Amino acid sequence: MFTSEVALELLKASEKGFGSVETSLDLWRSREVVEVSGGEVRVRDETIPLEALRRVAADRRSVYALISGELRKVEVRAEHFYKLVKTGVGHAPTLEIDGIHMHRVKGVFPEEDAYLKVRAMSRRQKGTVVLDTCTGLGYTATTAAELGASSVLTVEKDLHVLEIAEINPWSRGLESEKITILNEDVSNLVYSLPDSAFHVVIHDPPRFSLAGELYSREFYKEVFRVLRLGGLMIHYVGRPGERFRGVKLYRGVMERLRLTGFEARWDARLGVVKAFKRRMM
Repeated sequence: MFTSEVALELLKASEKGFGSVETSLDLWRSREVVEVSGGEVRVRDETIPLEALRRVAADRRSVYALISGELRKVEVRAEHFYKLVKTGVGHAPTLEIDGIHMHRVKGVFPEEDAYLKVRAMSRRQKGTVVLDTCTGLGYTATTAAELGASSVLTVEKDLHVLEIAEINPWSRGLESEKITILNEDVSNLVYSLPDSAFHVVIHDPPRFSLAGELYSREFYKEVFRVLRLGGLMIHYVGRPGERFRGVKLYRGVMERLRLTGFEARWDARLGVVKAFKRRMM
């Protein structure tokens, strides 16, 4: 995996006549020595011409993968446009779909955001059974497993998203034995899940305009059903439209959750609604 920073490191090493340089080829998850000589860079058993690295160095946002000797942007053009986007040196990339970030990136990095959302479970991490409704790049599911969940069921309906996660070094935690990934639509799957199966549901859906069914009272009723008594739903809502149109989406979310039977609280710092199942309906 290459970013503009890595490409610049390799180009500078070539200009200064260094025979090798230590850099990261997995988005700062680790470092290794790369050979630089004869107008090209040798990465393991493949070579990259310096001209290709110059194109990467000029691209400040994209993430590139080395595939059969060719540097290609990690993106998919299908019914939507999917793109892996760098957020900062040493930090996890985010996913953009049609130009919309799938993670909070203002004032926080994606892996930090996932940690904060999981930590919102308070002392509920150890030994918990977790439903993660929207896998995305898997940061929430992997963080929950790392912080002590006994098992995590994570659901993602978009196969293109899972394909990008498969090559993203920051998504490798999805290989954990604690995590089960289903390529399903959670708005349909939830009906087949057993009653009282989960201690925690982490619900980080796309925007309301893209997935209104995941904000519906009908969906919340099913989440209430699959939660154990005393269980918690962490529902990321954010504040789309609030700054310019005064829209407070979380108010409607909280009202529907309360009508469903939840006790709901707004956490403005995280942009999440915490919904507690205190009683049976």
